Amino acid sequence: MRALNKKLVRNLWKLRGQVLAIAVVIASGVAVLVMSLSALDALTETTDAYYERQRFGEVFASVKRAPQRLLEQIRTIPGVRSVDDRIKHLATLSIEGFEEPVIGQLVSIPEQGQPRLNQLVLRTGRLVSPGHPDEVVLSEPFAEAHGMRPGDTFQALMNSNLRTLTVVGIALSPEYVYTIGPGALMPDDHRFGVMWLGREALEAAYDLDGAFNEISLGLLHGTNPQDVIDRLDRLLERYGGTGAIPRADQISNWFLMNEIRMQKTMSTILPTIFLAVAAFLSNMVLSRLIATDRSEIGLMKAFGYSNWQVGWHYAKLVMAMAGVGILLGWASGAWLGRVNTEIYAEFYRFPLLIFRPDPGVFAIGAIVSLIAALAGSLGAVRKAAKLPPAEAMMPPAPPLYRKTRISGSRFILWLDQPTRIILRQIVRSPAKALFTSLGIACSVAVMIMALQWLDSIEKIVDVFFHDAQRQDMMVGLVETQSDTSLQSFRRMPGVLAAEPMRITSAEFHVGTHYHRGAIEGIPGDPKLQRVYDAGGRVVPVPPDGLLLSTALAEKLNVNIGDVIDVEVLEGRRPQRSIPVVDLYETYIGMTAYMNIDAFNRLMGERGSLEYVTLLVDSNQLSSLYKELKALPKVASVTLKDAAVQEFNETMAETILIYISFFAAFACALGFGVVYNSTRIALSERGRELSTLRVLGFHRGEISYILLGESGLLILLGLPLGCLAGAGLGWFMTSAMDSELYRIPLVIEASTNAIAVLVTLAATLLSAAVVRNRLDHLDLIAVLKTRE
Repeated sequence: MRALNKKLVRNLWKLRGQVLAIAVVIASGVAVLVMSLSALDALTETTDAYYERQRFGEVFASVKRAPQRLLEQIRTIPGVRSVDDRIKHLATLSIEGFEEPVIGQLVSIPEQGQPRLNQLVLRTGRLVSPGHPDEVVLSEPFAEAHGMRPGDTFQALMNSNLRTLTVVGIALSPEYVYTIGPGALMPDDHRFGVMWLGREALEAAYDLDGAFNEISLGLLHGTNPQDVIDRLDRLLERYGGTGAIPRADQISNWFLMNEIRMQKTMSTILPTIFLAVAAFLSNMVLSRLIATDRSEIGLMKAFGYSNWQVGWHYAKLVMAMAGVGILLGWASGAWLGRVNTEIYAEFYRFPLLIFRPDPGVFAIGAIVSLIAALAGSLGAVRKAAKLPPAEAMMPPAPPLYRKTRISGSRFILWLDQPTRIILRQIVRSPAKALFTSLGIACSVAVMIMALQWLDSIEKIVDVFFHDAQRQDMMVGLVETQSDTSLQSFRRMPGVLAAEPMRITSAEFHVGTHYHRGAIEGIPGDPKLQRVYDAGGRVVPVPPDGLLLSTALAEKLNVNIGDVIDVEVLEGRRPQRSIPVVDLYETYIGMTAYMNIDAFNRLMGERGSLEYVTLLVDSNQLSSLYKELKALPKVASVTLKDAAVQEFNETMAETILIYISFFAAFACALGFGVVYNSTRIALSERGRELSTLRVLGFHRGEISYILLGESGLLILLGLPLGCLAGAGLGWFMTSAMDSELYRIPLVIEASTNAIAVLVTLAATLLSAAVVRNRLDHLDLIAVLKTRE
């Protein structure tokens, strides 16, 4: 086999350009696979280690006010390992140099040492100390956003008392890896931050001496959280409990786990695309190589090599090409996986990063790539193995040509001779032409799939923020207020319109289907916070019954006219069976709307509100901000413009990274397809093109014949790629659907144009490489005939 190995090396060197082009495509698939799986493992391992080290709670519950003596009963619940009670309240902050209202989430910690659960990671400074009620530890994202360090001070309006707090430390918490304020969709570290004060300071500030309003539980291994939640809810119900939740539903953890699920989806779909194209390229290269190696195959068999040995020789050629791609993919995938993980670690503020790529990830990438390449070339290898020696040593039978209707048409007669040669070549080899066009189509499709995310995000912003929301800000209140307080907001400086709103936690039951969410009560004909269907219509709020998003209706398996059992988790906790009156399509959240008057009747209350939406005069914002900062009843202020900005910036930090990755991979795909098809065409038709040169065709005409064929096939592949890109985009957006987002399939004409232009640039580069080789063609060597 030593001679065959030498031949293998010679073939690899002879085909080095094509081998590298195929290797780049295979490397793209392997890199995506290794990057996604290694980042997924790193995120999972880092999260688990962070949660375990800082003793992140496994069950969380909020109450109005519960006595600490209740803790003994909670500790006796089967499966409970540890209990940590605390006080949590929102406060309005005044930060020097920042005009807008800032909301702080105040959380109590012991004056000495760490809490039992949800322990802090101190980044700088120290924790609070006994006898200093005005000391505070800030979350690191909030501190960095405002440039605050230990020793700095700011003011906080706590239960109608304005206090000056001194920063003594900067910390992180596993409970707030994704920090979002009330009513917000994305973190806004400038306008919302978490801070920890001593337990005694918050007890005194909010009159909770000997009491708590939030509790976290740690569970024994193997304990079912739902069993503990059921018992805990019964204990807390009389104290205003709003229903305990497991760690899986804790908002910060939920966002993080959703990101990990998206990584899993990416790691399965995208590598499949690249490896399928790599299989196609392997088959194309090997089929044409075997066609040119017919006589050599015959000589090998004449010298005694068996069918198996010949087949194994060409299989090794495929594995060698795949091996180069695997090595490149391993290196680039490991590097991209590290970069990807670091980006997520920075975004979620992990204090540690565990990146230890599992060798199994690399093995999976190698095995899948080898299988794809061998599967793609199996037919060509089998053909080489079964080719009889006598037949192989004879030149292939010339193709059968015949005159067709097209060849005699006026259109063909109008064309010059080189163009006719191009068209005849395509018509005579339709399968080869089709595969080349499909390869280009794959490149365009991957590019469109990546770029369409920008169009989809822009659509979400337009529908959710601009079409549905006509207000400038939404103000949340500490407690439910009478709707007469709406008049005080309307009298504030710069307020042009104000509308009431309620958002109350609730559970929805339909048979075995269940959803924990909220009911949003709004006026029947809202002018500011409208219910806007993604199809382009404003949906009126019915006087009675529920108006559901289609996503929530699908989860509960209900339609218009069906009845849902609703349990409100606040106030008197009413339970009612409420009909579904209408449905609407939204891209964000799983919402359930009710007319605010009907909702107040459900709660057994007179006109009440918890939020106020405001339309304001931008020239009087400063005066309005000052007044809102002075109101003790204000719990949150959400600015629409700031929310849009944070949404775009957050999406940019994640989505644009993927767009960059896959745009580069798509370019590699286009380059590999065009280079291989033109390079193989040059090998097959070198004698023909050299003959034309001898007959008087100049260099430009020869290049036109070879590259014009590729150019025409590229043009045919571009519209196919646009169609395939729409299909691939639909598949990806459907796979990415979650309870938080539904990604619409939106592909603007500019997206198709950019994808086409970028693919053309990549293919033109590969064509230029082949043109350079064609210009240096040795006519005498090519025209020599083997005797």
